[in-house]
Formats: sequence, structure tokens, C-alpha cells
Amino acid sequence: METLEPILLAMLTGLVAGLLLSMPIGPVNLTILNTASRRGFTAGMLVGMGASSMELIYCAIAFTGFTGLFEKEMIKMLMKVFSFVFFLFIGLKFLRAESLNAPTEFGAAADKLRAQVDQKLKPESPYMTGFVRVLGNFGVLLFWIFLAGNFLAHDWVTNTLAAKGACIAGVALGTNSWFCGLSFTASRKCGQFSESALLRMERFSGTCLLVVAFIQGVHIAWQLARHQM
Repeated sequence: METLEPILLAMLTGLVAGLLLSMPIGPVNLTILNTASRRGFTAGMLVGMGASSMELIYCAIAFTGFTGLFEKEMIKMLMKVFSFVFFLFIGLKFLRAESLNAPTEFGAAADKLRAQVDQKLKPESPYMTGFVRVLGNFGVLLFWIFLAGNFLAHDWVTNTLAAKGACIAGVALGTNSWFCGLSFTASRKCGQFSESALLRMERFSGTCLLVVAFIQGVHIAWQLARHQM
């Protein structure tokens, strides 16, 4: 039977990841802001729950694809290095942002694909609106594939069903907490969010990602120094 410590670590990893990756202002957050300001907290919250549901599906798909890939130490070390560079790049991108952007946006082609999905499914309820917003953004799936590999390589999530489930539960808690908080604030302030306020959210997320990159960089340097001794 698996001990409680790796389960709690996996859940905490998912919680932090869910919060940090929900903060940058993209299509989902903008939809929540607009919906909550016009139709109230419940409608905005349902948009967030729909988006979170589809994101959890992508997250689960990502974890199921990495069952035995990170058992070799060389592959784990390469993933650690790639993840350090990735978090550094994304963190700097958010920190230096002059306009609103999202980490999972992949240019005009991805925007066109998302628009086609929206047009074909034509979501009517707030829940399905959020669900389809994420369903049409396949960058979210690619993002979670990378993150799942990163978490497994660092042993933040052990390669067991219980740990992966705990991480996904943490992601659910993190994303829904952010979306509910955003909906509540938007409904109370009637949507009066300036672009500078939204950019501050994005830059805060970037700062946190840079801290994660720094910790990873120190850990990699320590491991390399230990092997050279």
C-alpha cells in the first residue's frame, strides 16, 4: 500500500500547477469575466467548471501516456533540463508581457481551429461554453503532456495510479478555486477590470514560474555537482 507522503506531494503539485496556469488571462478567463459581470457569479462559475472539466480530461490523457517512460535516469535528467528552460521561457514571457496572452495559445492556426470547434458545437449553456473553449485549444493538451513528464521526472508525482489521481484532484481544486474567485470578483465589481490589473495577474504568474525555474536550476546543478564528486 502506498504511503501518504507521495500522495500529498502529488496533490500539492497539482494544486500549485492548477493555480499558476489558470492565472494568465486567455480566452477562458476573459469569458468568465464577461459572463460573471453580465449574468452573475453562478454563470461565471459554471463557465469555469466547464473549462476545468475539459482541462482535467487533457491532464488525465497526458498522465496515462507516461507510464514507463521515465524509469531511465538519462531521460529523467533530460526532461529536468528541458523543463527548466521551458519554465524560464514562459516565466519571462509573462513577466515582460505588454499585452494579454496565454501560455497555451499557438498562433493564428490554433485560433482558427478553436473558432471552427466553437462554430460546429455552438455551446449555449455557460458550462458547455467553458468546456468547448478548452476543447478547441489543443495547446492545453500539449502543455499538460509536457507538465506530466516534468512532474514524473522530478518524482513530484510518482508513477502510480493513486499519485496521478491525487495530482489530477489537486489540479481540479486549483483551477476551480481560481475560476470561482475570479467569477465572484467580477460579479461584485461588475467587470471593471483594467488591462493593467489583468497584466499584474499575468506577471505574478510569471514571477512564480521563474521561482520554480530557479529551484529546478539549483536542483539540477546540485545533482551534476554530486555526480562529479
